[in-house]
Amino acid sequence: MNVTVTASLGTTQYYTEVTAGDNKFITDEPVDKGGQNKGPNPFEILAASLASCTAATLRMYLDRKGWQAEKINVTVDLEHFPLTKRTIFKRGISFDGSELDTDQVKRLRTIAEACPVHKILTNDIEILTQFS
Repeated sequence: MNVTVTASLGTTQYYTEVTAGDNKFITDEPVDKGGQNKGPNPFEILAASLASCTAATLRMYLDRKGWQAEKINVTVDLEHFPLTKRTIFKRGISFDGSELDTDQVKRLRTIAEACPVHKILTNDIEILTQFS
């Protein structure tokens, strides 16, 4: 899979216009960091990537198995420690309108860890930067 995202930042501090495929959105920084809080900050986008990918992966699996859940709720808390270069993602998953048994929930835990974003974040990452 290849994804290209473009972020453009003009003279308005931290207000960044992002284009991802046919979609556009903005990111910003909170007021206390010098932004205007007009959109999620980059850390929130990162946490949202894990949360939304997890939910979609679980929905695909539930649908394929015919297991019922009216709603999948995924909460991701991201805690970053710059001094130690450590980041912790705490992911909480719950289901509304479901009667999943213990074995099903155990299987869904494994499926959540198979979410593509989870795999990226827990495997080797390389960032190559080129200025033009």
